[in-house]
Amino acid sequence: MNIKENVVEAVFLKRPNRFQAYILLNGEEMMVHVPNTGRCKEILIEGCKVILREGNNDKRKTKYDLIGAYKGDKFINIDSQIPNKVVEEALINKKVLSLAKYDIVMREKTFGNSRFDFKLSNSKGEIYYLEVKGVTLEYNGVAKFPDAPTERGTKHLNELIEAKKQGYGAGILFLMQMDNIDIFMPHDDMDKAFGDALRNAKRAGVDVMGYECLVGEGYITLDKNVKCNLE
Repeated sequence: MNIKENVVEAVFLKRPNRFQAYILLNGEEMMVHVPNTGRCKEILIEGCKVILREGNNDKRKTKYDLIGAYKGDKFINIDSQIPNKVVEEALINKKVLSLAKYDIVMREKTFGNSRFDFKLSNSKGEIYYLEVKGVTLEYNGVAKFPDAPTERGTKHLNELIEAKKQGYGAGILFLMQMDNIDIFMPHDDMDKAFGDALRNAKRAGVDVMGYECLVGEGYITLDKNVKCNLE
């Protein structure tokens, strides 16, 4: 998918809280919105080059969203609203081969006490619940999730297990918002409960999928499958 809004380069200065950052654009320091509640500490380092998306709402408090940054030569998209859009595009275009049999793609559907990102179905009456997690944490080709504790993520995994028990298809897709990833792993040092829940889900028959993206300053699209190591 292409980013339709105007994008510009800036220099990252600091991030006083989860939703705000200060950047330097054309010699002017200004506050921008950060559409990611994760820590991103290994990405948003003072002096790094960041990419801003210009907003088109005059009522906004900030003119720009900080949607990506360069970690050395690697560009990483950090917009937490992007993964579902990328995966929806991929599902419609049958790029997730294991889910290609599902023709109906619906967003934000409730199951039990959770709202899953997607409910997929087809003319045979088959139903599949899919949860998507955007991944921005990477070291030397190894991507990990989460980069901050996530009770909500663990809850989603337990609900996927329940969906599987009730006879539905169920899966979680980790979308790496970058390229050149060798392997994906749960980040046990950050949230062991999530890692254990992910392993339990895998044992219960929940599909665990990983994909990297083709990504640039003005575009991002689902690309290659990435091996998921849960050991």
